[in-house]
Amino acid sequence: MPQGLDSGDRKLLIGAGALLCAVIAISAIILPPQISGVSEIPSSYSPSWNGAEGAFLLLRDMGYDVSRWKHPPTDLPRDAANDVLILAEPAQAPSEEERFAISEFLQNGGRVVATGAFANQFLPDASKFQEGDSFEGTRRFDAVMPSPIVRGAPQISMVAPENWNPVSPRQLVVYGNQDTAAVVTYRFGKGQVIWWAAPTPLTNGAILHASNLAFFLNCMGSPGRMHVLWDEYFHGVRSSLLSFFAGTPVFWGVAQFGLVFLAILATFSRRLGPIRAPATQSRLSPLEFVDTLGDLYDSAHVESAAIGIVYQRFRFILTRKLRLPGNSAVSDLAKSASQNLGWEEAPLLHTLTQCELASQSGDPHVQKPVELVQQLYDYSERLEITRPNIKERQTR
Repeated sequence: MPQGLDSGDRKLLIGAGALLCAVIAISAIILPPQISGVSEIPSSYSPSWNGAEGAFLLLRDMGYDVSRWKHPPTDLPRDAANDVLILAEPAQAPSEEERFAISEFLQNGGRVVATGAFANQFLPDASKFQEGDSFEGTRRFDAVMPSPIVRGAPQISMVAPENWNPVSPRQLVVYGNQDTAAVVTYRFGKGQVIWWAAPTPLTNGAILHASNLAFFLNCMGSPGRMHVLWDEYFHGVRSSLLSFFAGTPVFWGVAQFGLVFLAILATFSRRLGPIRAPATQSRLSPLEFVDTLGDLYDSAHVESAAIGIVYQRFRFILTRKLRLPGNSAVSDLAKSASQNLGWEEAPLLHTLTQCELASQSGDPHVQKPVELVQQLYDYSERLEITRPNIKERQTR
Protein backbone atom coordinates (compact mmCIF):
# COMPACT_ATOMS: atom_id res chain seq x y z
CA MET A 1 0.00 0.00 0.00
CA PRO A 2 1.47 3.44 -0.90
CA GLN A 3 2.73 5.52 1.99
CA GLY A 4 1.11 8.82 2.92
CA LEU A 5 -2.49 7.74 2.33
CA ASP A 6 -5.07 8.23 5.02
CA SER A 7 -7.74 5.65 5.82
CA GLY A 8 -10.28 7.27 3.46
CA ASP A 9 -7.86 7.13 0.51
CA ARG A 10 -7.02 3.49 1.24
CA LYS A 11 -10.69 2.54 1.26
CA LEU A 12 -11.22 4.41 -2.01
CA LEU A 13 -8.23 2.73 -3.67
CA ILE A 14 -9.37 -0.72 -2.54
CA GLY A 15 -12.92 -0.05 -3.74
CA ALA A 16 -11.69 1.14 -7.17
CA GLY A 17 -9.55 -2.00 -7.51
CA ALA A 18 -12.46 -4.26 -6.58
CA LEU A 19 -14.70 -2.46 -9.10
CA LEU A 20 -12.09 -2.90 -11.85
CA CYS A 21 -11.86 -6.63 -11.11
CA ALA A 22 -15.66 -6.90 -11.24
CA VAL A 23 -15.76 -5.14 -14.63
CA ILE A 24 -13.10 -7.51 -16.02
CA ALA A 25 -14.98 -10.56 -14.71
CA ILE A 26 -18.31 -9.38 -16.18
CA SER A 27 -16.62 -8.65 -19.53
CA ALA A 28 -15.19 -12.16 -19.58
CA ILE A 29 -18.65 -13.64 -18.95
CA ILE A 30 -20.54 -11.48 -21.44
CA LEU A 31 -17.91 -11.75 -24.19
CA PRO A 32 -16.89 -15.43 -24.40
CA PRO A 33 -13.50 -16.17 -25.99
CA GLN A 34 -13.46 -16.81 -29.73
CA ILE A 35 -11.55 -19.65 -31.35
CA SER A 36 -8.46 -18.25 -33.02
CA GLY A 37 -8.73 -18.07 -36.80
CA VAL A 38 -12.48 -18.93 -36.89
CA SER A 39 -15.20 -16.43 -37.78
CA GLU A 40 -18.84 -17.40 -37.19
CA ILE A 41 -20.02 -14.82 -39.76
CA PRO A 42 -19.15 -15.35 -43.46
CA SER A 43 -18.25 -11.72 -43.97
CA SER A 44 -16.69 -10.50 -47.20
CA TYR A 45 -14.02 -8.83 -45.04
CA SER A 46 -12.94 -12.05 -43.29
CA PRO A 47 -9.99 -14.11 -44.64
CA SER A 48 -10.54 -16.82 -41.98
CA TRP A 49 -11.66 -20.39 -42.71
CA ASN A 50 -15.36 -19.57 -42.27
CA GLY A 51 -15.06 -16.10 -43.81
CA ALA A 52 -16.06 -15.16 -47.36
CA GLU A 53 -13.42 -12.75 -48.57
CA GLY A 54 -12.26 -15.27 -51.18
CA ALA A 55 -15.72 -15.52 -52.78
CA PHE A 56 -16.06 -11.74 -52.85
CA LEU A 57 -12.66 -11.22 -54.52
CA LEU A 58 -13.38 -14.08 -56.97
CA LEU A 59 -16.55 -12.35 -58.19
CA ARG A 60 -14.61 -9.15 -58.69
CA ASP A 61 -11.86 -10.93 -60.64
CA MET A 62 -14.41 -12.71 -62.88
CA GLY A 63 -15.94 -9.42 -64.02
CA TYR A 64 -18.98 -9.21 -61.75
CA ASP A 65 -20.13 -5.78 -60.69
CA VAL A 66 -19.90 -6.59 -56.97
CA SER A 67 -19.86 -4.22 -54.01
CA ARG A 68 -20.33 -4.39 -50.28
CA TRP A 69 -23.77 -3.15 -49.15
CA LYS A 70 -23.55 -1.09 -45.94
CA HIS A 71 -26.94 0.60 -46.10
CA PRO A 72 -30.40 -0.44 -44.87
CA PRO A 73 -32.64 -2.37 -47.27
CA THR A 74 -34.78 0.75 -47.67
CA ASP A 75 -31.99 2.11 -49.91
CA LEU A 76 -32.03 -0.86 -52.30
CA PRO A 77 -32.51 0.07 -55.98
CA ARG A 78 -36.07 0.23 -57.28
CA ASP A 79 -35.20 -1.18 -60.70
CA ALA A 80 -33.81 -4.50 -59.45
CA ALA A 81 -34.11 -6.73 -62.51
CA ASN A 82 -30.33 -7.28 -62.69
CA ASP A 83 -29.50 -7.02 -58.96
CA VAL A 84 -28.51 -9.85 -56.59
CA LEU A 85 -28.58 -9.30 -52.81
CA ILE A 86 -26.49 -11.75 -50.77
CA LEU A 87 -27.63 -12.21 -47.16
CA ALA A 88 -24.82 -14.45 -45.96
CA GLU A 89 -25.81 -15.52 -42.43
CA PRO A 90 -27.20 -12.15 -41.25
CA ALA A 91 -26.48 -11.56 -37.56
CA GLN A 92 -29.00 -8.83 -36.74
CA ALA A 93 -32.77 -8.91 -37.08
CA PRO A 94 -34.47 -6.51 -39.51
CA SER A 95 -37.20 -4.05 -38.65
CA GLU A 96 -40.65 -4.29 -40.21
CA GLU A 97 -39.76 -1.48 -42.61
CA GLU A 98 -36.54 -3.24 -43.66
CA ARG A 99 -38.31 -6.55 -44.19
CA PHE A 100 -40.94 -4.83 -46.33
CA ALA A 101 -38.13 -3.21 -48.37
CA ILE A 102 -36.65 -6.65 -49.13
CA SER A 103 -40.08 -7.88 -50.25
CA GLU A 104 -40.40 -4.82 -52.49
CA PHE A 105 -36.91 -5.53 -53.89
CA LEU A 106 -38.10 -9.00 -54.87
CA GLN A 107 -41.36 -7.66 -56.31
CA ASN A 108 -39.31 -5.41 -58.60
CA GLY A 109 -37.38 -8.36 -60.03
CA GLY A 110 -34.41 -8.63 -57.68
CA ARG A 111 -32.78 -11.88 -56.61
CA VAL A 112 -31.99 -12.66 -52.97
CA VAL A 113 -29.46 -15.35 -52.05
CA ALA A 114 -29.90 -16.00 -48.32
CA THR A 115 -28.19 -18.52 -46.05
CA GLY A 116 -29.00 -19.96 -42.64
CA ALA A 117 -32.16 -20.52 -40.61
CA PHE A 118 -32.20 -16.93 -39.35
CA ALA A 119 -32.85 -15.75 -42.91
CA ASN A 120 -36.55 -16.53 -42.42
CA GLN A 121 -36.71 -13.17 -40.59
CA PHE A 122 -35.87 -11.44 -43.90
CA LEU A 123 -37.62 -13.49 -46.56
CA PRO A 124 -41.34 -13.36 -47.39
CA ASP A 125 -43.33 -16.61 -47.12
CA ALA A 126 -40.35 -18.30 -45.43
CA SER A 127 -40.68 -21.42 -43.28
CA LYS A 128 -38.65 -22.22 -40.19
CA PHE A 129 -36.03 -24.90 -39.67
CA GLN A 130 -33.20 -25.67 -37.28
CA GLU A 131 -29.58 -25.33 -38.35
CA GLY A 132 -27.20 -28.22 -38.03
CA ASP A 133 -24.13 -28.42 -35.84
CA SER A 134 -21.06 -27.11 -37.68
CA PHE A 135 -18.77 -29.32 -35.54
CA GLU A 136 -20.29 -32.42 -37.15
CA GLY A 137 -18.74 -31.46 -40.47
CA THR A 138 -20.30 -31.15 -43.91
CA ARG A 139 -22.43 -33.55 -45.90
CA ARG A 140 -22.85 -33.95 -49.65
CA PHE A 141 -26.20 -33.22 -51.23
CA ASP A 142 -27.22 -34.18 -54.77
CA ALA A 143 -29.33 -32.08 -57.13
CA VAL A 144 -32.90 -33.45 -57.00
CA MET A 145 -34.47 -31.44 -59.82
CA PRO A 146 -33.33 -29.63 -62.98
CA SER A 147 -32.67 -25.93 -62.52
CA PRO A 148 -30.30 -23.26 -63.88
CA ILE A 149 -28.50 -23.18 -60.50
CA VAL A 150 -27.49 -26.88 -60.73
CA ARG A 151 -25.76 -26.53 -64.14
CA GLY A 152 -22.30 -28.05 -63.78
CA ALA A 153 -22.94 -28.66 -60.07
CA PRO A 154 -24.52 -32.09 -59.61
CA GLN A 155 -23.40 -32.25 -55.98
CA ILE A 156 -22.55 -29.72 -53.27
CA SER A 157 -21.19 -30.02 -49.71
CA MET A 158 -22.83 -28.18 -46.85
CA VAL A 159 -23.51 -28.35 -43.13
CA ALA A 160 -26.76 -30.34 -42.97
CA PRO A 161 -29.83 -28.74 -41.33
CA GLU A 162 -32.20 -30.56 -38.97
CA ASN A 163 -35.04 -32.01 -41.08
CA TRP A 164 -35.83 -29.01 -43.28
CA ASN A 165 -39.06 -29.86 -45.08
CA PRO A 166 -40.71 -26.83 -46.77
CA VAL A 167 -44.50 -27.10 -46.63
CA SER A 168 -45.33 -24.53 -49.30
CA PRO A 169 -45.73 -26.02 -52.80
CA ARG A 170 -44.14 -22.85 -54.22
CA GLN A 171 -40.85 -23.65 -52.49
CA LEU A 172 -38.93 -26.11 -54.68
CA VAL A 173 -36.17 -28.25 -53.18
CA VAL A 174 -33.17 -28.09 -55.53
CA TYR A 175 -30.58 -29.91 -53.36
CA GLY A 176 -31.28 -32.36 -50.58
CA ASN A 177 -31.83 -35.99 -49.68
CA GLN A 178 -34.57 -38.18 -48.27
CA ASP A 179 -34.16 -36.62 -44.80
CA THR A 180 -33.82 -32.90 -45.39
CA ALA A 181 -33.66 -30.12 -47.93
CA ALA A 182 -30.41 -28.19 -48.41
CA VAL A 183 -31.28 -25.54 -51.02
CA VAL A 184 -34.75 -24.16 -51.72
CA THR A 185 -35.83 -21.71 -54.41
CA TYR A 186 -39.13 -19.98 -55.11
CA ARG A 187 -40.53 -17.00 -56.98
CA PHE A 188 -41.88 -13.89 -55.30
CA GLY A 189 -43.34 -11.26 -57.58
CA LYS A 190 -40.91 -10.76 -60.43
CA GLY A 191 -37.96 -11.81 -58.29
CA GLN A 192 -36.44 -15.03 -57.05
CA VAL A 193 -35.35 -16.33 -53.64
CA ILE A 194 -32.49 -18.86 -53.39
CA TRP A 195 -32.25 -20.06 -49.81
CA TRP A 196 -29.31 -22.15 -48.60
CA ALA A 197 -29.47 -24.09 -45.35
CA ALA A 198 -25.91 -22.96 -44.50
CA PRO A 199 -23.34 -20.57 -45.99
CA THR A 200 -20.78 -23.38 -46.47
CA PRO A 201 -20.49 -23.22 -50.30
CA LEU A 202 -19.25 -19.60 -50.28
CA THR A 203 -16.82 -19.83 -47.34
CA ASN A 204 -13.07 -19.71 -47.87
CA GLY A 205 -12.61 -23.22 -46.53
CA ALA A 206 -15.31 -24.98 -48.55
CA ILE A 207 -15.81 -23.07 -51.80
CA LEU A 208 -13.64 -25.61 -53.68
CA HIS A 209 -15.33 -28.70 -52.21
CA ALA A 210 -17.44 -30.81 -54.59
CA SER A 211 -19.17 -28.44 -57.02
CA ASN A 212 -19.61 -25.57 -54.54
CA LEU A 213 -17.89 -23.00 -56.77
CA ALA A 214 -20.05 -23.76 -59.81
CA PHE A 215 -23.19 -23.72 -57.68
CA PHE A 216 -22.21 -20.37 -56.14
CA LEU A 217 -21.58 -18.79 -59.56
CA ASN A 218 -24.88 -20.15 -60.91
CA CYS A 219 -26.71 -18.41 -58.07
CA MET A 220 -25.00 -15.12 -58.98
CA GLY A 221 -26.00 -15.21 -62.65
CA SER A 222 -23.97 -14.13 -65.68
CA PRO A 223 -20.92 -11.86 -65.11
CA GLY A 224 -21.06 -8.43 -66.69
CA ARG A 225 -24.87 -8.35 -66.50
CA MET A 226 -25.68 -8.86 -62.82
CA HIS A 227 -24.94 -6.33 -60.08
CA VAL A 228 -24.10 -8.20 -56.86
CA LEU A 229 -24.75 -6.48 -53.52
CA TRP A 230 -22.96 -8.33 -50.70
CA ASP A 231 -24.77 -7.32 -47.53
CA GLU A 232 -22.59 -6.25 -44.60
CA TYR A 233 -25.23 -4.02 -43.03
CA PHE A 234 -26.70 -6.89 -41.02
CA HIS A 235 -23.18 -7.96 -40.02
CA GLY A 236 -22.87 -4.69 -38.09
CA VAL A 237 -20.94 -2.70 -40.72
CA ARG A 238 -23.02 0.48 -40.97
CA SER A 239 -22.42 3.64 -42.97
CA SER A 240 -22.22 5.84 -39.83
CA LEU A 241 -19.19 5.91 -37.55
CA LEU A 242 -21.28 5.50 -34.40
CA SER A 243 -23.01 2.36 -35.68
CA PHE A 244 -19.60 0.94 -36.66
CA PHE A 245 -18.17 1.36 -33.15
CA ALA A 246 -21.36 -0.10 -31.64
CA GLY A 247 -20.17 -3.59 -32.62
CA THR A 248 -16.66 -3.14 -31.20
CA PRO A 249 -15.26 -3.08 -27.63
CA VAL A 250 -14.65 0.67 -27.91
CA PHE A 251 -17.62 1.56 -25.70
CA TRP A 252 -16.43 -0.88 -23.02
CA GLY A 253 -13.02 0.76 -23.11
CA VAL A 254 -14.55 4.23 -22.80
CA ALA A 255 -16.68 3.04 -19.87
CA GLN A 256 -13.66 1.64 -18.03
CA PHE A 257 -11.71 4.82 -18.69
CA GLY A 258 -14.64 6.82 -17.30
CA LEU A 259 -14.64 4.74 -14.10
CA VAL A 260 -10.92 5.33 -13.63
CA PHE A 261 -11.38 9.06 -14.25
CA LEU A 262 -14.19 9.27 -11.69
CA ALA A 263 -12.06 7.41 -9.14
CA ILE A 264 -9.17 9.84 -9.69
CA LEU A 265 -11.53 12.81 -9.48
CA ALA A 266 -13.06 11.56 -6.24
CA THR A 267 -9.59 10.93 -4.78
CA PHE A 268 -8.04 14.33 -5.39
CA SER A 269 -10.91 16.80 -5.74
CA ARG A 270 -11.97 16.63 -2.11
CA ARG A 271 -8.42 17.41 -0.93
CA LEU A 272 -7.26 19.91 -3.54
CA GLY A 273 -10.48 21.85 -3.95
CA PRO A 274 -11.16 25.16 -2.15
CA ILE A 275 -12.28 24.96 1.45
CA ARG A 276 -15.64 26.61 1.94
CA ALA A 277 -17.56 27.04 5.15
CA PRO A 278 -21.07 25.60 5.07
CA ALA A 279 -23.79 28.17 4.58
CA THR A 280 -25.72 28.62 7.83
CA GLN A 281 -28.48 31.04 8.61
CA SER A 282 -27.62 33.61 11.26
CA ARG A 283 -29.57 33.28 14.50
CA LEU A 284 -29.68 37.08 14.66
CA SER A 285 -32.00 37.19 11.66
CA PRO A 286 -34.99 39.45 12.40
CA LEU A 287 -37.31 36.90 10.77
CA GLU A 288 -36.17 33.99 12.89
CA PHE A 289 -38.96 34.54 15.41
CA VAL A 290 -41.53 34.85 12.63
CA ASP A 291 -40.31 31.64 10.95
CA THR A 292 -40.29 29.77 14.23
CA LEU A 293 -43.77 30.94 15.14
CA GLY A 294 -45.09 30.07 11.67
CA ASP A 295 -43.59 26.58 11.87
CA LEU A 296 -45.12 26.14 15.30
CA TYR A 297 -48.62 27.07 14.10
CA ASP A 298 -48.21 24.88 11.02
CA SER A 299 -47.06 21.81 12.98
CA ALA A 300 -49.83 22.22 15.56
CA HIS A 301 -52.54 22.82 12.91
CA VAL A 302 -54.03 25.75 14.87
CA GLU A 303 -54.90 28.09 12.04
CA SER A 304 -58.02 29.20 13.91
CA ALA A 305 -55.90 30.46 16.82
CA ALA A 306 -53.70 32.51 14.49
CA ILE A 307 -56.76 34.06 12.85
CA GLY A 308 -58.27 34.77 16.25
CA ILE A 309 -55.21 36.72 17.43
CA VAL A 310 -55.14 38.93 14.35
CA TYR A 311 -58.93 39.33 14.40
CA GLN A 312 -59.09 40.42 18.08
CA ARG A 313 -56.28 42.91 17.46
CA PHE A 314 -58.11 44.38 14.47
CA ARG A 315 -61.46 44.59 16.38
CA PHE A 316 -59.78 46.39 19.24
CA ILE A 317 -58.24 49.05 16.98
CA LEU A 318 -61.37 49.42 14.81
CA THR A 319 -63.73 49.89 17.77
CA ARG A 320 -61.43 52.53 19.23
CA LYS A 321 -61.26 54.26 15.87
CA LEU A 322 -65.06 54.24 15.54
CA ARG A 323 -65.64 54.88 19.26
CA LEU A 324 -67.83 51.82 19.62
CA PRO A 325 -68.07 49.31 22.48
CA GLY A 326 -65.62 46.45 22.35
CA ASN A 327 -68.38 43.85 22.19
CA SER A 328 -70.16 45.41 19.20
CA ALA A 329 -71.60 43.03 16.65
CA VAL A 330 -69.80 42.60 13.32
CA SER A 331 -72.80 44.04 11.49
CA ASP A 332 -72.58 47.23 13.55
CA LEU A 333 -68.84 47.46 12.92
CA ALA A 334 -69.30 47.07 9.17
CA LYS A 335 -72.14 49.60 9.02
CA SER A 336 -70.24 52.16 11.10
CA ALA A 337 -67.06 51.72 9.06
CA SER A 338 -69.06 52.27 5.90
CA GLN A 339 -70.61 55.48 7.22
CA ASN A 340 -67.52 56.99 8.87
CA LEU A 341 -64.61 55.61 6.82
CA GLY A 342 -66.23 55.20 3.43
CA TRP A 343 -65.54 51.45 3.24
CA GLU A 344 -67.80 49.04 1.39
CA GLU A 345 -70.02 47.39 3.95
CA ALA A 346 -70.59 43.98 2.29
CA PRO A 347 -66.94 42.90 1.84
CA LEU A 348 -65.98 44.05 5.33
CA LEU A 349 -68.97 42.27 6.86
CA HIS A 350 -68.06 39.08 5.00
CA THR A 351 -64.43 39.22 6.21
CA LEU A 352 -65.36 39.93 9.81
CA THR A 353 -67.98 37.19 9.84
CA GLN A 354 -65.55 34.60 8.45
CA CYS A 355 -62.86 35.57 10.93
CA GLU A 356 -65.22 35.43 13.86
CA LEU A 357 -66.52 32.02 12.86
CA ALA A 358 -62.97 30.72 12.39
CA SER A 359 -61.73 32.03 15.72
CA GLN A 360 -64.75 30.74 17.68
CA SER A 361 -65.16 27.34 16.00
CA GLY A 362 -61.72 26.02 16.94
CA ASP A 363 -61.57 24.05 13.69
CA PRO A 364 -57.85 23.20 13.11
CA HIS A 365 -58.38 23.06 9.36
CA VAL A 366 -59.79 26.47 8.47
CA GLN A 367 -60.29 27.13 4.78
CA LYS A 368 -57.99 29.85 3.36
CA PRO A 369 -56.54 31.16 6.65
CA VAL A 370 -53.78 33.11 4.89
CA GLU A 371 -56.33 35.03 2.78
CA LEU A 372 -58.34 35.99 5.87
CA VAL A 373 -55.26 37.29 7.67
CA GLN A 374 -54.20 39.17 4.53
CA GLN A 375 -57.59 40.87 4.29
CA LEU A 376 -57.39 41.95 7.93
CA TYR A 377 -53.89 43.29 7.30
CA ASP A 378 -55.12 45.27 4.28
CA TYR A 379 -57.91 46.85 6.36
CA SER A 380 -55.36 47.64 9.06
CA GLU A 381 -53.19 49.46 6.53
CA ARG A 382 -56.20 51.50 5.45
CA LEU A 383 -56.58 52.57 9.07
CA GLU A 384 -52.92 53.67 8.88
CA ILE A 385 -52.00 51.56 11.84
CA THR A 386 -48.23 51.63 12.25
CA ARG A 387 -45.84 51.25 15.11
CA PRO A 388 -45.02 54.64 16.67
CA ASN A 389 -41.56 55.87 15.80
CA ILE A 390 -39.01 57.19 18.31
CA LYS A 391 -40.17 60.82 18.12
CA GLU A 392 -43.77 59.81 18.80
CA ARG A 393 -42.62 57.78 21.80
CA GLN A 394 -40.65 60.73 23.16
CA THR A 395 -43.66 63.09 22.78
CA ARG A 396 -45.77 60.61 24.65
